[in-house]
Amino acid sequence: MATSFMSETSSSSSGSSQPAIVKLTPDHLFTILLLLPIESILSFSMTCRKFRSFTSSDALWESICRREWGPTSVAALKSSIINNQQLPWMRLYKQVSQLDSVSCYKLSDPDGDLTFPSPRASHSLNFVSGCLILFGGGSEGGRHLDDTWVAYIGNDLPRMLKWKKVHSGIPSGRFGHTCVVVGEYLVLYGGINDSGIRQNDAWVGQLVFSDNQGITISWRPLNVGSIVPPPRGAHAACCISERKMVIQGGIWLNGIRLSDTWVLELSENHHFGTWRELITHPSPPARSGHSLTCISGTAMVLFGGRGLGYDVLNDAWLLEISDDQTKWIQLPYDLQTIPEGLSLPRVGHSATLILGSQLLIYGGEDSYRHRKDDFWVLDIKLIPPQRTASSSKGLQANMWKKLNIDGYKPNSRSFHRSCVDHSGRFLFVFGGMVDGLLQPLESQGLLFDGQLFLVELVHLP
Repeated sequence: MATSFMSETSSSSSGSSQPAIVKLTPDHLFTILLLLPIESILSFSMTCRKFRSFTSSDALWESICRREWGPTSVAALKSSIINNQQLPWMRLYKQVSQLDSVSCYKLSDPDGDLTFPSPRASHSLNFVSGCLILFGGGSEGGRHLDDTWVAYIGNDLPRMLKWKKVHSGIPSGRFGHTCVVVGEYLVLYGGINDSGIRQNDAWVGQLVFSDNQGITISWRPLNVGSIVPPPRGAHAACCISERKMVIQGGIWLNGIRLSDTWVLELSENHHFGTWRELITHPSPPARSGHSLTCISGTAMVLFGGRGLGYDVLNDAWLLEISDDQTKWIQLPYDLQTIPEGLSLPRVGHSATLILGSQLLIYGGEDSYRHRKDDFWVLDIKLIPPQRTASSSKGLQANMWKKLNIDGYKPNSRSFHRSCVDHSGRFLFVFGGMVDGLLQPLESQGLLFDGQLFLVELVHLP
């Protein structure tokens, strides 16, 4: 593969005085470079003109992007280009690694003629098989919702999505639940209904494509046996591997906040599951409204939430589940060293892994219920390995970065939901609590939002 792209560099002059590396074939040099970190590749490119040309080839940088971002993201990026044009991979890598702004666009107009999901918060929003899937949530008057909506996106992203309501009543209505993508399936857990009852049931959802009915979704309860986590809502969850989901924390009975961590392992046919609790010391303090995001393999990062004293938190924790060692490690950092870092503490935010191994955190609210409209990235690549994280003096200040917003500026919000497409280039955000107009005798205005908007992280030619 590499030879066709690097034939221009394959000629070399003879002579015993040449360094051995000059005599390497392009294929061998290509293979060696892909084993090196980015800094070493850039240093190598500065040694001579020939190597500078070699290390600037789009073929090499496409392979680097595949190594750094994963084959799924690269394939999705390539499929989004019309006429199979060659992407400028080196420039694209630079743009992702130096991300400093995002562009926002409205994808729905609730006041228009199209049908949209009603305004809500604490719902779920997922991207699977080229579709957005929205379920449940809370609405005005403390009512729960039990509807499932689907919007097909595919490769050609429209500026106005058409939603289709495909289910109602199954699963039962709830808000504050979690729903994660496990392979091509959805796994929903827990939540709170409008009677205040906490749930601990699990459901599996699967998209069905048919010529007659178009896109529908089938939900079925998951058989998990007698060992189950305590009922809860406002917890956090993520998927690890092809058949495992992790949940953490949340609100139990009588408003008691939890600090436990559980793993659900699904059977191969996704009809059965087995729960087991992870008991480790230390572990994150009890909380709700936080985020838990898989960053690679079986590693995940927990951030923020509301603690026992109702204070809003800004701590970050790393957990990697393995046979050798499974424990939570707090990632220390000083808000004072981060530009505008004092605004980082939050609850009801979203935290999503995006292109380039960065954790994108959006919105939420502080201890005074002031909602936020800011975007932050935590650079996952700079997190020390788990075996050294506990002895680290602190995260580098440049691991956190606040991003600028271009184009449409969404309202400040909390308890919204977000997800990314397969490339990690587009983030979709729906709903949440937003500030409303103050009415007489009200201390603050509060509205449920029904808007869907798109956050573009990388511009393609």
